[in-house]
Amino acid sequence: MPLGALLVLLLLGGAGPASAHAALDSTDPEDGAVLQRAPGHVTLAFSESVGLRDDSFRVLDPGGHRVRTGDTGHADGRSETARVALPGGLGEGTYTVAWRVVSADSHPVSGAFTFSVGKPSTTVASVDTGPTEDPLTTNLHRIARYLSYLAAALLIGTAAFVALCRPPDAAPLRRPLAAGWWTLLGATVALLVLRAPYEAGTGPSGALDPDALGDTLTARPGVLLLIRLALLGPAALFLARMFRTPVGDRHPRPGPLAATAGGALAVALVLTWAASEHASAGIQVPAAMTSSTLHLLATALWLGGLTALLLTLRSAGDAATVARFSRVALASVTVLAVTGVYQSWRGLGSWQALTGTTYGRLLLAKVVLVAVLLAAAAVSRRWTAALAATAAAQEPARERVPQPAGGPPAPEPPTAPADTGGAAPATAALRRGLRRSVLAEAVVAAVVLAVTTVLTGTQPGRAVDEAARTVPAGGVLPASVTTIPFEIGTAGRGTVQITLDPGRTGDNAVQAVVFGPDGSLAAVPELRLSFTLPDQHVGPIDAELVDRGGYWSANTVTLPLPGTWTMKTTVRVSEIDQVSEVRRIRVER
Repeated sequence: MPLGALLVLLLLGGAGPASAHAALDSTDPEDGAVLQRAPGHVTLAFSESVGLRDDSFRVLDPGGHRVRTGDTGHADGRSETARVALPGGLGEGTYTVAWRVVSADSHPVSGAFTFSVGKPSTTVASVDTGPTEDPLTTNLHRIARYLSYLAAALLIGTAAFVALCRPPDAAPLRRPLAAGWWTLLGATVALLVLRAPYEAGTGPSGALDPDALGDTLTARPGVLLLIRLALLGPAALFLARMFRTPVGDRHPRPGPLAATAGGALAVALVLTWAASEHASAGIQVPAAMTSSTLHLLATALWLGGLTALLLTLRSAGDAATVARFSRVALASVTVLAVTGVYQSWRGLGSWQALTGTTYGRLLLAKVVLVAVLLAAAAVSRRWTAALAATAAAQEPARERVPQPAGGPPAPEPPTAPADTGGAAPATAALRRGLRRSVLAEAVVAAVVLAVTTVLTGTQPGRAVDEAARTVPAGGVLPASVTTIPFEIGTAGRGTVQITLDPGRTGDNAVQAVVFGPDGSLAAVPELRLSFTLPDQHVGPIDAELVDRGGYWSANTVTLPLPGTWTMKTTVRVSEIDQVSEVRRIRVER
């Protein structure tokens, strides 16, 4: 049985490849810079290539009004940069730049920074860079991705099972093949139409925008989805030809040429995932693409084959089919082991990332699922061995019996008594036991694939470490500025912008600016700020903010440990009314 493959599959990489989201390396002008003359461009540099959108940049003047900018493009043709032209004659004051790009691994990232011309303004435009992802759009997109993975595994694995394991009756496998094909078609179309709102961080209604859809069809993720759709046509023809067998032949046997074509189609389909997600970005891209492709193919052979085996055992599965599938699974285990080790190293980067990042914790969650699968594996292996031994023992022994010349013909040797499906009672019982254990594996494997889908959209540990070590030239970490909205009764919604400098362990300076509903500075009677590290039971640590006349600050707040801290902000808007908001911030070592 192929169950040992799961230990490698889940612990070391899963069905999805691993690398990084784009991290902002630097900005020009630098964050917080004060310039004597207005710049002609704003340029961002990232850790990997990024895709640009029409609204990749929003530049706001000191009064909060949007500045009319020029075209957006890459600086000097370098794909890891983003640049927008600024108009001439920018006035004195502080300008806010909000940006949003799409990583090479297809995930959107966004942020904001400021620069000043002449001297800083007394007020700074409050800008909400928007959520990286809209929750509803993200969930729909994630479901579509999960279904596409599941359908590809079912389609490729079942077809390979028919060709390599040669079940005695392949007719029951027509339905899962058709289900896999149609599900992959529907999931791919859903991913295509959801691509624009997913990149923009807007609701699903954004999928109805024809201009946005047109932009999607010309961008790399959209082109790869179109290629996937185009490949489904030849795949349907291949399956139809494979099942077009002579009368009386219940097992389709594709010839060498057809088998080669089917293998090429499977590789091409898998490449549409490898080229559009994590393996296409980060370090060692050619090796990562190869590893990802082989990993996905091995996963499909196992998961789709497991489903096909389960259906075969319900009808006329025999020990020979199970034995052939075990040999295919052994090859899958080898491929999963090699590619899984590489992808684990590439994704995690360090042992600390295993427990210190979401990516690593997801991998640990997979280990728990592996334990369950290995328990089912042990049971399945015993059922398989017993089924093979029983089938060998029931093989009729036909011996030649001497008989006198002209005598009556020798009697036929006795045959095993018939039972459900034509199997002996012992064989039928063994098949039922094996079917139950395989079903348990398949159910847990589906859960594993769901966790893997989340994993492919999670920033890997190596990328988190790289982003933490990357400090823009202006000296402020991108995550050190947090904008928190709060309600001011019937007056509307205000915001408080909190800057934690440098946003690392040790002593930090805190500045907090409160803005009213119109974006202007707002005076409040009291502003309190505290930090808690729940995982280590540290805090609350109060920042003793002092009203500096226009903003609040604390010269020193000591955060002793790295981790994800909970920052609680309490704004008292009147003598009797106050509001508290909580945000999670990352503090690095």
